Amino acid sequence: MSPSVRLQEMIRVIRGARTQGEERGVIQRECAAIRAQFRQADNGTRSHNLAKLLYVHMLGYPAHFGQMECVRLIASPRYNEKRVGYLGAMMLLDEKQDASLLITNSIKNDLSHSSQYVQSLALCTLGCMGSAEMCRDLAPEIDRLLRASNSYIKKKAALCAVHIVRKVPELGELFTPASRSLLSEKNHGESIICFAFLILPAAVPELVQIMKGLVMSGYSPEHNVAGISDPFLQVRILRLLRILGRNNDTASDAMNDLLAQVATNTDSSKTAGSAVLYETVLTVMDIKSESGLRVLAVNILGRFLLNNDRNIRYISMTSLQKIVQTDHNAVQRHRGTIVDCLKDQDASVKRRALELSLALVSAVNIRSLMKELLLFLSSCPPELRAHTTSGIFNAAERYAPSQRWHIDTILHVLTTAGGDVRDETVPNLIQLITTATELHCYTVHKLYRALITDISVQSLVQVACWCIGEYGDLLLRGECEETEPVQVAEDDVLDALEMVLQSHMSSPATRGFALTATMKLSTRITHNVDRIRSIVSIYGSCIDVELQQRAVEYNYIVNDVYIYYFIYEYNTEGKWQLLSDSIMVFIMVATFALPIPLLRELCSQGCCSGENMFLCVSIVPPSVIVYEKNGMTLKLQTDKQTDTGMTITLTATNSTDRDITSLTLQAAVPKVCPPVRLP
Repeated sequence: MSPSVRLQEMIRVIRGARTQGEERGVIQRECAAIRAQFRQADNGTRSHNLAKLLYVHMLGYPAHFGQMECVRLIASPRYNEKRVGYLGAMMLLDEKQDASLLITNSIKNDLSHSSQYVQSLALCTLGCMGSAEMCRDLAPEIDRLLRASNSYIKKKAALCAVHIVRKVPELGELFTPASRSLLSEKNHGESIICFAFLILPAAVPELVQIMKGLVMSGYSPEHNVAGISDPFLQVRILRLLRILGRNNDTASDAMNDLLAQVATNTDSSKTAGSAVLYETVLTVMDIKSESGLRVLAVNILGRFLLNNDRNIRYISMTSLQKIVQTDHNAVQRHRGTIVDCLKDQDASVKRRALELSLALVSAVNIRSLMKELLLFLSSCPPELRAHTTSGIFNAAERYAPSQRWHIDTILHVLTTAGGDVRDETVPNLIQLITTATELHCYTVHKLYRALITDISVQSLVQVACWCIGEYGDLLLRGECEETEPVQVAEDDVLDALEMVLQSHMSSPATRGFALTATMKLSTRITHNVDRIRSIVSIYGSCIDVELQQRAVEYNYIVNDVYIYYFIYEYNTEGKWQLLSDSIMVFIMVATFALPIPLLRELCSQGCCSGENMFLCVSIVPPSVIVYEKNGMTLKLQTDKQTDTGMTITLTATNSTDRDITSLTLQAAVPKVCPPVRLP
């Protein structure tokens, strides 16, 4: 590729590179040729070389060596070179580089040029990358151009003045006279309005008059877009009014009538009109507007929901969601249209409709709106199910008309999308069922039918197993006023639980629920205790440690095993020993907290024989001698036993001639048992 290749040819070669390394090589060779030509005298190719260098810069390659060439081209008397030089300055220079100061004098000269196009190049560059020093030096020139008769230059000067005021705010006073005269002109340039607003923040009446003129003016071919007079300028003015009216009662009152007029007279059938109305709604909602005007704004958004354009519907629902908390009743009037948007094919529109529908749920419409949400849940996309179930649960918890309705709703959600519910759903539902005492029979029947129908939904199966374990007697009784009575045999219930235990779809946590439910049923059934023992004993060797531990502990309970033992502690040699030399008797009934590892370790260390320990494991008789040695006999006798407590009498007998001292009795039970009361 020769150094004199044209820009189009260079672009073609770069785009034709097959690898990044090949592209890098092409650019490096071309940049070397450009450097060499920059060092030569002016040969008429400087602007072409800088244009190629700017393309290289756009691709992300270094082009800083072209900064001084920009300065030279800006000073050129030829327009085509000056244009490329100013473009390069806007791309390669910024206010932090010293080279930017070198073009200040060139910009000042071009601001007084006889050609409006050269003036516009200088104005655009200053408004793009002018530093604070440049703005201070050139501000008088900009003020002069703001008073020019040429509207083209006046627009460019207004944009440049905006940049100057943002860089050096104190220069705003310099432009104040020019800004007031600009507001009174008939020109539709939005840059002029923006500039005047920046300089005159109290110009609400002027902006209102300009806006009224745009709304009420007749057809103007120069500024008309689809029947709307200069919608771009209208949108700009509405945004400025929104900023000026925020937290300002006086400014808000001054623009209320105008906003009502715009909302009433603007045609929403065209995109341009919809844009103006949308900005009107945002302005109404952001200022301190009247209540009637806010209702009118909500109604405009409601009409947007009927638009065929999905973008407009999406924007409408986004805006309604922002104001639903402050104008809830006004948004409620459009609930039917919002719910219909749940059927939209567009995923974004559907998500917005879901969020807005959940926000509209109240104690008044909970039943009707929940039907729509449950219907949507049955067919909603997988990515929305978790959000839908979470929203339904929150709404049901806040506004449930009755406990039965609440339980039915959650069970319906679990049946429909049980795999997408939150982790805390199971304990929350169990707590709800526990408090609904009068619905225990109804709930256990309903959950049993759901369990035998489908065991794939883990959360539903866990709740069903828990409920059957707690209220299995109500299920076996077969009497329920709330639902159709079903005769369920003991074998049927155990078959269902065993099906859960053996299913490959059941998680370890679900099997734990089923095993615990089976264990609980041992106190509620009479003819299948042996089968329960068999089920529990099988899982005593389960590979899952948690399930194995439960099975071992439950096996002790189901066989009515009680364990009596002394309490030991580690000594300095790592062996178990008595806590003191005094005789201590500890009693522990085997329950969920049975310390099986402790007993195994005691046995392995030989603590089950010798002078310091007596271990007895047996079926609890009415009385048992737990210690008999050296003339000392300790006897435990069960005097009274109920469902909630047990009275045990300890009798100590001394058959020796000497007195026995330091005899201490202590009783220890797991935390799940009631506290022991000693006389």
